[in-house]
Amino acid sequence: MQRRFFLSLIGLELAGALHPAIAGKLAALPAPQAPPPLMLANVYRPGIVLADYWVSEKFDGVRGYWDGQQLWTRGGERVAAPAWFTAGWPQVAMDGELWAGRGQFGKALSTVRQQTPNDSAWRVMRFMVFDLPAQSGPFTDRIPVLNGVVSQIDQQWVQAVVQLKVASPQALQLLLAQTVKNGGEGLMLHRGASLYKGLRTDDLLKLKTHEDAEATVVAHIPGQGKYAGKLGALLLEMPAVNGKPAQRFKLGTGFSDAQRQNPPAVGQRVTYRFRGVNDSGIPRFASFVRIRED
Repeated sequence: MQRRFFLSLIGLELAGALHPAIAGKLAALPAPQAPPPLMLANVYRPGIVLADYWVSEKFDGVRGYWDGQQLWTRGGERVAAPAWFTAGWPQVAMDGELWAGRGQFGKALSTVRQQTPNDSAWRVMRFMVFDLPAQSGPFTDRIPVLNGVVSQIDQQWVQAVVQLKVASPQALQLLLAQTVKNGGEGLMLHRGASLYKGLRTDDLLKLKTHEDAEATVVAHIPGQGKYAGKLGALLLEMPAVNGKPAQRFKLGTGFSDAQRQNPPAVGQRVTYRFRGVNDSGIPRFASFVRIRED
């Protein structure tokens, strides 16, 4: 995205190969910033005290961070939204999801990535606000403040995420099933007593009908039969975690014909979904989801 373009232009300028007219435009580009310190979720596990948590839908969009003046992605890339989209927003940090609707992740990603905003595409986008990073106090107290901020913005494309209490694990699973049946991705659980912390924590948990993870493409395995001349599978490398060495496995399902013709490049990170792991730690029933863009 913009960061890679920016760095490549810097390299050309240092090499003396950048045209003066382009060099002038380079000075006007907004510099990429370090990724914002956002609160990140761990995976839900049975046995937590549900009474301690608020529950909301997990929106399958692009994480968006409003710093009080500008929208950024989770990776620290500037979001070139139309001026009308953020007009009148307060100088208050807001954490949320740039969302195009259930099952529309690809549309949301394409819209957010464009450096020249597509006005008609942004007309269907929503900023689903779920926290106020700079607001003091526990999450339970931040909820009414957040609702007040969104109410004052008074724009249909800015919405406060609805937070609920769930009485039992059975009720939680029923809510998950209904959400997924309606096209949702899953649920989020946020500990009511938690302060906002820019790290991965059990204060925030995600619950889905499947697990997902990320890995790096290290090779393309050619296809056979009907996939001859196309991608057969990706050889992926999972990162080393908790003292366990990195592991590699083949991922051969979940690809469209177009993706098999033009697969993710070696070195790119991809998201895959799976259902548990075998004794060696390799994911079971793994399926490709998407390229990790941010």
